[in-house]
Amino acid sequence: MKKKILVLGGSGYIGSTLVENLLKKKFKIINYDIQWYGKNLLKNKNLKNIKDDLKNISKYKFKNIDTVVHLANIANDVSSEIDPEFSWKTNVLYLRLILENCKKFGVKKFIYLSSGSVYGVKKEKKVTEKLSLEPISTYNQTKMIAENVLNSYKKNFKIFIIRPATVCGPSKRIRLDISVNQLVYQAVKNKKITIHGGQQIRPNIHIRDLVNAIIFFLEKNVTTGTYNLGFENLKIIDLALKIQKKIKCQIKIEKMFDIRSYRLDSSKIINIGFKKKFSVEHAIDELSKIFITKKFKHEDKNYNILKLKKILAKNKNPNKIWYNKFFKK
Repeated sequence: MKKKILVLGGSGYIGSTLVENLLKKKFKIINYDIQWYGKNLLKNKNLKNIKDDLKNISKYKFKNIDTVVHLANIANDVSSEIDPEFSWKTNVLYLRLILENCKKFGVKKFIYLSSGSVYGVKKEKKVTEKLSLEPISTYNQTKMIAENVLNSYKKNFKIFIIRPATVCGPSKRIRLDISVNQLVYQAVKNKKITIHGGQQIRPNIHIRDLVNAIIFFLEKNVTTGTYNLGFENLKIIDLALKIQKKIKCQIKIEKMFDIRSYRLDSSKIINIGFKKKFSVEHAIDELSKIFITKKFKHEDKNYNILKLKKILAKNKNPNKIWYNKFFKK
């Protein structure tokens, strides 16, 4: 009998691809998601959808759940800075509610997506899991503290913390606020790529490799702990040049405003048997095909920040005036 999996954030960019792949493997899935960015999942007899906020998770009795995969967060630096208090509540405070519920109902395994950005700006060529964490934004800080909260539950269930690189590639809900996806879209639509600085180094991971890693931890009997997940450490300018080779476009370089520059070393996960299958070039080819065929519908939901703007405005968030000043569409 296949395991029952609870996916928190299963309707999002990563979550929708994960759920789709888990269903192909005949797992029984509960998707718990507030669905700000849409449902993005097809009906399936092995899929149950719960549309709700994380703060309400304590009211649900999740019986017979083997594994929880936690993807539901206020994601990326800019979105988290709109309302830091809201980000801390969602990314850290509600995590405690989730973990208490998991403990209550006997969950065996917990897989959490942190971020490779918790390392901050690093000069080391091999950024391993042993290096110190020096987060430079609210988002990075919430991820670091969330990891600490998780590790306090080690006695209750097996915990796997994944620190992924910047994700790229297609999904039912394509994000255009992450480097490769954004630059490919610019190249196809505008015939011009705009980068800021360009010498910053960023690690990258194809979305299908990330999903495969989650399934790897779900299925394999491997050592618990924290694992980096990123295989291509590339300068932003080199990403742009890779895209230019495949899509005819100009590259415009503007002043740098984002100083983040770091690599990831993923030897640890490779040494326990995980194998990378996809690359940045796969993502460029797949995304360009989608954008060129004009089947892609450009919407606010492709950008975390634009959708969050409407949500916070609707809720009359106190930071609305500040937000509209700096992030008006």
